[in-house]
Amino acid sequence: MNGKQEEERRHTIVVLVDNEPGVLARVIGLFSGRGYNIDSLTVAEVDRARGLSRINIVTSGTPYVIEQIKALLAKLVPVHRVQDLTVEGPGVERELALVKVAGDRERLVQALRIADFMHARLVDSRPDSLIFEVTGTSDELDAFIALVEPIEVSRAGVVAIARGPVALTAERA
Repeated sequence: MNGKQEEERRHTIVVLVDNEPGVLARVIGLFSGRGYNIDSLTVAEVDRARGLSRINIVTSGTPYVIEQIKALLAKLVPVHRVQDLTVEGPGVERELALVKVAGDRERLVQALRIADFMHARLVDSRPDSLIFEVTGTSDELDAFIALVEPIEVSRAGVVAIARGPVALTAERA
């Protein structure tokens, strides 16, 4: 490393796996067993006919650590493909959050104005509270949350996909 310390960088890694019991636990175990942190994790079935699920992982590490994570993920038996959207080209990332704001009428009106400006959608309204659905980048959600000062937040985690004609397919990594 010629004396310079490598800088940690945020990476979005997508993994196509067989949709079977224990796969997610094995992926998480790979991270926890080596002391790596997962900043965001989402998983859902994406191809019922072929029994495939997609895992979106946001993590941080040096280039060496990220390469090690990708190599270890690719070796897991139920893994078909591993793609690092941060390195392999531009991707689109979005996150969803439900954000609850409570308070008096003035505070709620202010939250409605902020929501309108930031394209948040009102999904529940009570005399003393509002719940907004917000989608966007993690930074956009962070900004909305900071502005409305909610009493409760539920975030779904990052979902990501590569731009262009390249697709994550079930061919073995």
